[in-house]
Amino acid sequence: MLRPATRPALAATRQVRQCAARFLSSPAAPDTSSSNINDPSTTPKTNPPPPPPNSKSSNTASKGKKPLTAEQRAFLSSALRVNQAGELAATLIYTGQTPPLVNRDPSLRPLMKHMYDQEAAHLRTFNDLIYRHRVRPTAMYPIWSVMASGLGWGTAMLGKEAAMACTEAVETEIGGHYNAQIRKLLEMVSEWEAEGYEVGAEFRDLINTLRRIRDEELEHLDHAVEHDAQKAEPHWLLTGVIRAGCRGAIWVSERV
Repeated sequence: MLRPATRPALAATRQVRQCAARFLSSPAAPDTSSSNINDPSTTPKTNPPPPPPNSKSSNTASKGKKPLTAEQRAFLSSALRVNQAGELAATLIYTGQTPPLVNRDPSLRPLMKHMYDQEAAHLRTFNDLIYRHRVRPTAMYPIWSVMASGLGWGTAMLGKEAAMACTEAVETEIGGHYNAQIRKLLEMVSEWEAEGYEVGAEFRDLINTLRRIRDEELEHLDHAVEHDAQKAEPHWLLTGVIRAGCRGAIWVSERV
């Protein structure tokens, strides 16, 4: 009884399988045995990859480092010369101030040592730069040494407030002086970069060194104000005279 019904079912199954085979079978693989597979006329052409975006052709290569002009060399020489003289004076001021101040107020010893140690490190830095770049030190060394020692001892004998007012005045001028140098050096960097020249690592290191030293000098200014610098009498006269003396010493040291 089942055989008559089975035959149409098998026939229907075969038809379904044939339809599925037609629709689901993969297309025939291309014949790769043809001898013309390597024929350039039948091989797709590919363009060479584009150069990296940062690569430069020979006509746009870096210009290297630009030589310093005579004016720029003169500026750098005078800057190193006056900076060395200023740091020498700072160490001598603190050397003159410390004994009288610490004898009267031993609690000031750590602060005075901290500021002296930083100034001594600044002096070593500029001694090294002066030697490395063969810059002539100022001829005013002996005079500045005597005057700085006298200023330090004299203000300390007037009291803590006067000694701190001296530091306030000196660091105010020195901080502004370093800022002016840094601005000039950054202008040089901007000019070179605009012209396509490289800026050497040593030049950038000099700018960073000046920034660090400037920040430490301004730290001394803050310490002085915190320790009653502005209570010195008469504050305006004492700081005004010292600041004028600093400006005069800077002007002379840049030239002599």
